[in-house]
Amino acid sequence: MDSRKIWLLVLFASGCGDGEAEALDEPLQVRWFEDATEAAGVDLVHVYAVEQRFWMPEISSGGLAFFDYDSDGALDLYLVQSGGLAADEVGVHRNQLFRNVGGGKFEEVPGAAGADDGGYGHGCAVGDVDADGDQDLFVANVRADRFYRNEGGSFVDATESSGLGWEEWSTSSAFIDVDGDGDLDLYATNNLRWDTDRHVQCASHGRGQDYCSPKNFDSPSTDRLYINDGSGVFVHAAEGGGVLAKSGIGLGVAPADYDGDGDVDIYVANDSVPNHLWMNDGSGAFKEEALTRGCAVNGSGLAEAGMGVHAADIDSDGDWDLFMTHIHNETNTYYRNKGGVFSDRTSVTGLSRPSMGMTGWGIGFHDFNHDSELDVFIGNGRVEMHEPLPAGDDLYAEVNQLFRGEGGAFVEIAHALPLVPIGSTRAVAFGDYDSDGDVDIAYLDRGAAIRLLRNVAPKAGAWIGFKLLNRHGSPSVGAEVRVAVGDRTILRQCQPAYSYCSSNDPSVLLGLGELSAVSEAVVRWPGGREEVFGPMDGGVYHELREGSGTPR
Repeated sequence: MDSRKIWLLVLFASGCGDGEAEALDEPLQVRWFEDATEAAGVDLVHVYAVEQRFWMPEISSGGLAFFDYDSDGALDLYLVQSGGLAADEVGVHRNQLFRNVGGGKFEEVPGAAGADDGGYGHGCAVGDVDADGDQDLFVANVRADRFYRNEGGSFVDATESSGLGWEEWSTSSAFIDVDGDGDLDLYATNNLRWDTDRHVQCASHGRGQDYCSPKNFDSPSTDRLYINDGSGVFVHAAEGGGVLAKSGIGLGVAPADYDGDGDVDIYVANDSVPNHLWMNDGSGAFKEEALTRGCAVNGSGLAEAGMGVHAADIDSDGDWDLFMTHIHNETNTYYRNKGGVFSDRTSVTGLSRPSMGMTGWGIGFHDFNHDSELDVFIGNGRVEMHEPLPAGDDLYAEVNQLFRGEGGAFVEIAHALPLVPIGSTRAVAFGDYDSDGDVDIAYLDRGAAIRLLRNVAPKAGAWIGFKLLNRHGSPSVGAEVRVAVGDRTILRQCQPAYSYCSSNDPSVLLGLGELSAVSEAVVRWPGGREEVFGPMDGGVYHELREGSGTPR
């Protein structure tokens, strides 16, 4: 029997209709992800507006988090809800929390265990800010942000006492130790200085009212850097650690040690204006150097509409490269890092042309099939109506994309995603929610149900997982791990802040290809001190705690 007939039989056996079978004239292809939303019991519906008024925050709202709120070792799922921007609409729709009960199942936690904020939400950050061993939660809103302190699996609104109640439009955010004192500070990315009185009307080409470009407002803002005093109370200094020196229209944030000097730097993807790269002097003071380091604008010298961003070692040379998503008619852009200096190398990746017709948001580079190569998932959704219009009611809907890594280049494998209705994807969160050793995906479609994708990719080899823990037993945010796999050294970091308005699994997962174990893993802790761990078997997660390895 030829491969075409086998493929048709598979389609019919899975319940697909005649039209789908006739449209797929290709050899047997295997899915990498299955839609597990219903089976997992995840009944989350995002609401972007009580009444659509084409106000700017409506087009980009909503966030997600994979994090272990109750410290039982399993990833739970948190939705940052939006809803209404008018005064009488605030609090109508509230954030939701789903507890992972094992077996791939979730159940909703009443009142989100105390974190059911009713503000107009855009994103969130997760981290143990008071060093008590559990994960605290920051919610970034269009107006007043919220901070929830975790007290053993329930949350207390500590916004006022923490000093984190900023009342402008916050988007992506990150808990990171910027000053090297061992506790987590907070970087909050801000978008426009916007309120309902500043709304202007815009129209699409022959389609009536539509969402405006941020350029219509001419009101960029500055980001916020909050310093933790060690007890979970934050101070925003007058100069903001230097980040008040330049304004922008921030949507995505990606912390990493871009120059390899042992402290965390911060990259911000700005919408339609040059991006920012805040270089840390080691004390928590920053200088903006994106232009001189080659990652403010693309290789043609143009500022692009930055949305989501991820710092990853895409070319496997031992430093942090950058990849970010953009609006249609702009490519998504890859900035290659060489010694702390970047160059636009998008054209060599194979990711340029497939992104031209798309508007990208959440993004994540992970080895989904364990062949030791990074793959990438990109969530897409329009911000304006343009031809050709998609079928269905959502005129902003676009298909999401999955690319397989092949030695630094990428090949789109559309067949590997499940057949689900397309939407306007915004936040995308990544994590191993079913604890089976591969990375799963949750994504938020604007104004629609949350989608949970379970990784079922055929695996090319074994895997190994690392939980990089600080001396308090919490995830050591910013810690890097290097593992030799064949003739390459794989670099990953413990970093939940990437993608778009999301917080992700801080654990590190590596595909080992043909290996079944690793001889050693070298961990570089925040501050630059290195320790060696190993040997270690594959197929399990290993806890690597700061101070328990062999100094290097």
